[in-house]
Amino acid sequence: MRSKIVQVKWITERLKKINMSEREIMDGKQGIVARKSYGFRDPVVKHVVDKFVHRSDVGYAKYGRTLDDERRGKHKDLLGYLNDIQEELMDAILYIQTAREELTEKCANKVYCTALDYDDEEED
Repeated sequence: MRSKIVQVKWITERLKKINMSEREIMDGKQGIVARKSYGFRDPVVKHVVDKFVHRSDVGYAKYGRTLDDERRGKHKDLLGYLNDIQEELMDAILYIQTAREELTEKCANKVYCTALDYDDEEED
């Protein structure tokens, strides 16, 4: 097992030296020989897809497996996924609130205002 890990690390370093991207190296390790490319009508959609691919690469680099590997390998159960979703959504709400407060401050200082000077419902 140890020699296999050493061999994979050696191959990875050699591939990096010939200017292969992390994505190409991962593909090679997983036996992927071709990728489908897409044309986009909307550059916003392309940008979002690019972010998904980048996010997948970051996750793979960090955890050494894809979400599919994680699911098939039973590394996490359904409750684990639901917990992750809940935590991510809680973080998103905090980011939204922080952005709203930033907009409110900028609007008060007339640095940036939109929608009739940030017409918001009164908070409780």
